[in-house]
Amino acid sequence: MVVGWREVIDLPDLGLAGMHAKIDTGARTTALHAHRIRTFEDKGIRWVEFLPPHTGAGKTALCRCPIHDERDIKNTSGIPEKRIIIRTMLVIAGRYWKIQLSLTNRSNMSHPIIIGRSAIRRHNLLVDTGRSFSSGHPQHLPQHDAAPSL
Repeated sequence: MVVGWREVIDLPDLGLAGMHAKIDTGARTTALHAHRIRTFEDKGIRWVEFLPPHTGAGKTALCRCPIHDERDIKNTSGIPEKRIIIRTMLVIAGRYWKIQLSLTNRSNMSHPIIIGRSAIRRHNLLVDTGRSFSSGHPQHLPQHDAAPSL
Protein backbone atom coordinates (compact mmCIF):
# COMPACT_ATOMS: atom_id res chain seq x y z
CA MET A 1 0.00 0.00 0.00
CA VAL A 2 1.26 3.46 -0.90
CA VAL A 3 0.77 6.44 1.41
CA GLY A 4 1.81 10.04 0.99
CA TRP A 5 4.13 12.11 3.15
CA ARG A 6 0.99 13.54 4.78
CA GLU A 7 -2.00 11.38 5.65
CA VAL A 8 -5.17 11.51 7.72
CA ILE A 9 -4.93 9.15 10.69
CA ASP A 10 -6.95 8.12 13.72
CA LEU A 11 -5.83 7.22 17.24
CA PRO A 12 -9.07 5.61 18.45
CA ASP A 13 -7.73 4.60 21.89
CA LEU A 14 -7.23 8.32 22.56
CA GLY A 15 -10.48 9.42 20.94
CA LEU A 16 -8.61 11.29 18.19
CA ALA A 17 -9.94 11.12 14.64
CA GLY A 18 -9.11 12.86 11.39
CA MET A 19 -5.66 14.07 12.41
CA HIS A 20 -3.30 15.33 9.72
CA ALA A 21 -0.04 13.44 10.25
CA LYS A 22 3.38 13.80 8.71
CA ILE A 23 4.88 10.46 7.69
CA ASP A 24 8.62 10.84 8.24
CA THR A 25 10.90 7.87 7.56
CA GLY A 26 13.82 10.00 8.76
CA ALA A 27 12.35 10.04 12.25
CA ARG A 28 12.58 6.83 14.26
CA THR A 29 9.89 7.56 16.85
CA THR A 30 6.30 8.67 16.48
CA ALA A 31 5.57 11.85 18.44
CA LEU A 32 2.20 13.33 19.41
CA HIS A 33 1.66 16.90 20.53
CA ALA A 34 0.54 16.90 24.16
CA HIS A 35 0.35 19.51 26.89
CA ARG A 36 -0.46 19.53 30.59
CA ILE A 37 1.37 16.19 30.84
CA ARG A 38 1.11 14.74 34.35
CA THR A 39 2.24 11.35 35.62
CA PHE A 40 0.76 9.46 38.56
CA GLU A 41 0.58 5.98 40.03
CA ASP A 42 -2.57 3.93 40.63
CA LYS A 43 -2.48 0.43 42.13
CA GLY A 44 1.20 0.08 41.34
CA ILE A 45 0.82 1.08 37.67
CA ARG A 46 2.37 4.29 36.31
CA TRP A 47 -0.05 6.39 34.25
CA VAL A 48 0.13 9.60 32.24
CA GLU A 49 -2.60 12.18 31.84
CA PHE A 50 -2.43 14.82 29.09
CA LEU A 51 -4.37 17.07 26.77
CA PRO A 52 -3.99 15.97 23.14
CA PRO A 53 -4.15 18.32 20.16
CA HIS A 54 -7.55 19.69 19.18
CA THR A 55 -8.74 17.89 16.03
CA GLY A 56 -11.74 20.09 15.26
CA ALA A 57 -14.15 17.25 16.08
CA GLY A 58 -15.53 18.82 19.26
CA LYS A 59 -14.10 19.49 22.69
CA THR A 60 -10.67 17.99 23.44
CA ALA A 61 -10.88 15.54 26.34
CA LEU A 62 -8.16 14.66 28.80
CA CYS A 63 -6.42 11.37 27.91
CA ARG A 64 -5.19 8.82 30.46
CA CYS A 65 -2.94 5.90 29.52
CA PRO A 66 -0.59 3.50 31.22
CA ILE A 67 3.04 4.52 30.71
CA HIS A 68 4.84 2.01 28.51
CA ASP A 69 8.33 3.50 28.87
CA GLU A 70 10.36 6.67 29.40
CA ARG A 71 13.40 7.31 27.24
CA ASP A 72 15.66 9.98 25.82
CA ILE A 73 14.61 10.94 22.29
CA LYS A 74 16.36 13.52 20.15
CA ASN A 75 14.17 16.46 19.25
CA THR A 76 14.25 18.20 15.85
CA SER A 77 17.36 20.11 16.97
CA GLY A 78 19.14 16.84 17.80
CA ILE A 79 19.03 17.45 21.55
CA PRO A 80 17.96 14.44 23.67
CA GLU A 81 14.94 15.00 25.89
CA LYS A 82 13.24 12.61 28.32
CA ARG A 83 9.84 11.59 26.93
CA ILE A 84 6.98 9.43 28.10
CA ILE A 85 6.07 6.59 25.72
CA ILE A 86 2.58 5.11 25.47
CA ARG A 87 1.16 2.30 23.33
CA THR A 88 -1.95 3.00 21.30
CA MET A 89 -3.81 1.96 18.16
CA LEU A 90 -2.94 3.70 14.86
CA VAL A 91 -5.40 3.70 11.96
CA ILE A 92 -3.97 4.66 8.57
CA ALA A 93 -5.08 3.77 5.06
CA GLY A 94 -7.91 1.62 6.41
CA ARG A 95 -5.49 -0.55 8.39
CA TYR A 96 -4.72 -0.55 12.09
CA TRP A 97 -2.10 -1.79 14.54
CA LYS A 98 -0.52 -0.92 17.89
CA ILE A 99 2.31 1.59 17.96
CA GLN A 100 4.50 3.29 20.52
CA LEU A 101 4.41 7.06 20.56
CA SER A 102 6.11 9.74 22.59
CA LEU A 103 4.37 12.72 24.12
CA THR A 104 5.96 16.12 23.51
CA ASN A 105 5.22 19.76 22.77
CA ARG A 106 4.85 20.07 18.99
CA SER A 107 3.07 23.45 19.07
CA ASN A 108 5.73 24.98 16.79
CA MET A 109 5.45 22.16 14.23
CA SER A 110 3.20 22.04 11.18
CA HIS A 111 1.58 18.71 12.15
CA PRO A 112 0.34 17.63 15.60
CA ILE A 113 1.72 14.13 15.03
CA ILE A 114 4.71 12.75 13.19
CA ILE A 115 4.68 9.06 12.28
CA GLY A 116 8.21 7.67 12.48
CA ARG A 117 9.63 4.66 10.68
CA SER A 118 9.37 2.30 13.66
CA ALA A 119 5.56 2.68 13.57
CA ILE A 120 5.23 1.71 9.91
CA ARG A 121 8.04 -0.84 9.67
CA ARG A 122 6.83 -4.34 8.75
CA HIS A 123 3.36 -3.14 7.72
CA ASN A 124 3.93 -3.14 3.95
CA LEU A 125 3.59 0.62 3.50
CA LEU A 126 5.51 2.55 0.89
CA VAL A 127 5.82 6.30 1.43
CA ASP A 128 5.58 8.29 -1.79
CA THR A 129 7.07 11.68 -0.91
CA GLY A 130 5.39 13.26 -3.93
CA ARG A 131 1.89 12.49 -2.68
CA SER A 132 -0.32 13.79 0.13
CA PHE A 133 -3.48 12.29 1.62
CA SER A 134 -3.43 9.45 -0.90
CA SER A 135 -5.13 6.91 1.34
CA GLY A 136 -8.24 8.98 1.99
CA HIS A 137 -9.85 9.05 5.41
CA PRO A 138 -9.42 5.87 7.45
CA GLN A 139 -12.46 3.85 8.44
CA HIS A 140 -13.53 4.72 11.95
CA LEU A 141 -13.21 1.84 14.38
CA PRO A 142 -14.99 1.55 17.70
CA GLN A 143 -13.09 3.16 20.58
CA HIS A 144 -10.75 0.70 22.29
CA ASP A 145 -10.51 0.50 26.05
CA ALA A 146 -7.41 2.35 27.33
CA ALA A 147 -6.93 -0.18 30.13
CA PRO A 148 -3.55 -1.37 31.46
CA SER A 149 -3.50 -4.10 28.77
CA LEU A 150 -2.22 -1.56 26.22
